[in-house]
Amino acid sequence: MHGLGNDFVVINALQQTIDLDREQIRRIAHRRLGIGCDQLLVLRPSRHEQADFLCSIYNSDGSEAEHCGNGLRCVAAFLRESGLISKVELVAETGAGLVELYYEGDLIRVNMGRPSFTPADIPLAATAQQQFYNLEVNGVDLEVVALSLGNPHAVLRVNDLDNIPVTGIGPQVQSHDLFPNSVNMGFMQIRDNAHIRLRVYERGAGETPACGSGACAAVVAGIKVYNLDRNVEVSLPGGSLAVSWAGDDEPVWMKGPSTTVYEGNINL
Repeated sequence: MHGLGNDFVVINALQQTIDLDREQIRRIAHRRLGIGCDQLLVLRPSRHEQADFLCSIYNSDGSEAEHCGNGLRCVAAFLRESGLISKVELVAETGAGLVELYYEGDLIRVNMGRPSFTPADIPLAATAQQQFYNLEVNGVDLEVVALSLGNPHAVLRVNDLDNIPVTGIGPQVQSHDLFPNSVNMGFMQIRDNAHIRLRVYERGAGETPACGSGACAAVVAGIKVYNLDRNVEVSLPGGSLAVSWAGDDEPVWMKGPSTTVYEGNINL
């Protein structure tokens, strides 16, 4: 499945036990030797009384991620298309906590949770919260906004998104001492107060055509620092998402499409 080109292998382990090691996950995700995906999503029963299922999220390098907005939209679509869910509202348990999902026609709206700028929540190797954090990358000084949406994000405003060296800057920021658990690196170009362009170098996956939590982080940073509107269209290489945030302690909402490509089997 994919959400705007951000692609996933979805495994249904709701009625069966499936345990994969890191090497098996990397093999599935490999684009030449396996199926190929940005993330692997495994659906399991949840022990949380409010959750309909547990979604374990694994990056293509085998590491585990806490949150994935595009992936959760795909999971919700899979459950509906498979006839496993007939409700219009779902609750998923993830590494970032409980996530609400709503079917709205062909689109799915996701409650991405409340953002946090507190260094310990992100986490950051910083003693005090700042509006910008200054990083030196390859001799260039960068000012990034850092926040958490259940997973860590850094957002850099740029003037020319098409010519920014995403694959050069992204890994350098991810390995910076400021981010002990690495970070998802977003590059944001503001078109106007209600429209941004975005590229994201994801932790454990590299640059992807779309990143749901990255889109939400960019909008939150833009509202907080650059006076964006409360409702913003985010144009990513794979397509557009609608993101809204009322500010303060309110949750961030994201809405977008999901697509099933094919179903199949793999022998590990």
